[in-house]
Amino acid sequence: MPAPNSITPKQLMRLIGTPQAPVLIDICLDADFEADPYLIPGSMRYPAKDIKRIADKVGSRAVVIICQKGKKLSQGVVSWLRSEGCDAEYLEGGMFGWRDLPAAPRIPASAVPRGEDGRSIWVTRHRPKIDRIACPWLIRRFVDPDAQFLFVAPPEVKATADVFGATPFDIEDTFWSHRQDRCTFDTMLDEFQLHTPTLERLATVVRAADTNRHDIAPEAAGLLAISVGLSRQYRDDHENLAAGLHLYDALYRWARDGFDEGHDWPTDRKS
Repeated sequence: MPAPNSITPKQLMRLIGTPQAPVLIDICLDADFEADPYLIPGSMRYPAKDIKRIADKVGSRAVVIICQKGKKLSQGVVSWLRSEGCDAEYLEGGMFGWRDLPAAPRIPASAVPRGEDGRSIWVTRHRPKIDRIACPWLIRRFVDPDAQFLFVAPPEVKATADVFGATPFDIEDTFWSHRQDRCTFDTMLDEFQLHTPTLERLATVVRAADTNRHDIAPEAAGLLAISVGLSRQYRDDHENLAAGLHLYDALYRWARDGFDEGHDWPTDRKS
């Protein structure tokens, strides 16, 4: 019988990428992690005995604790957190169980740029519309929930990156940018190894809208229209980003669960 404070890999898979995803804390021992240096999307690493920092990080949010096998380490930390009033669960089977789940993505830890405080900092051109909203959404939902994004004038992107230790994206002559006929969102899927069917479907729409090739995805025209509208509605880029995250949350659920659904009126129309 499953423990009352556990979650299966399949259940967790349905939550990752959505606003309902719990905080994910990886407490694998360093030796185990070095032998298999991959992260479940959105997870952060903490030492198992650093209970106070984990509890402070989690606050009132739900959290899933991940160790290598889902045994003593994660179960012990979960019990301790629950004694402190935290809504904590452990991942059944741990990283081994996740690894055995068909099509479960894992991010190479080396691909994630980390700042001094452990979170990633990114900088790009101001007035974002498509790629520069889609990429922050991907990072926040699948890579680093605490990522910081800076929007500055185009000539200032690289200098700002140098000053603040940020990673520039979606500008020419940088690593995180367009490659051939694919956009920065595609580059991030490549580097973070996030090629799930859902994200591939979403990436096609983003690419079509961002490179003005609406023939490859009919949804692109709508994404472009809404993205332009948001950029006009919000003068502040961070307010635009906050609204855009909701937009891509909805697109993700369409790409995962509703892409084959149509709509017609009247409902009794005969074919």
